[in-house]
Amino acid sequence: MNRRRLLRLGGAALFGGLTGCSAGGRDGRRVAMTDDFDYEPARLTVATGTTVRWENAGAIAHTVTADGDGIPADADYFASGGFGSERAARADLRGGLIGGGEGYEHAFGTPGTYDYVCLPHEGSGMTGTVVVQP
Repeated sequence: MNRRRLLRLGGAALFGGLTGCSAGGRDGRRVAMTDDFDYEPARLTVATGTTVRWENAGAIAHTVTADGDGIPADADYFASGGFGSERAARADLRGGLIGGGEGYEHAFGTPGTYDYVCLPHEGSGMTGTVVVQP
């Protein structure tokens, strides 16, 4: 394979990979979880009804756990592992872990601000926010 063709194919693959990181399908968005203990982006604004997908882009396991006091009162609670409350998620940290290459999704049906954390890395500042607009 000649060098130009190789560069073209590599550029197309890179562009395709980057565009895939910006949206989770037609009606969704993606958030990467990194080995630097970050959610990227840390703050995401979406429309009501949007499904957000968190994907672990590294090797260190993380969680996505809603701050029970940091979501709208009438909103559905969300946490990787399927927990129904922050208390339940904190009681079983291992049950919500998302390994490298794995993901978690949640559809936001209620407008408002949703704060969430990675429980094992909360002390390292691994927090995020989803703002849901009507």
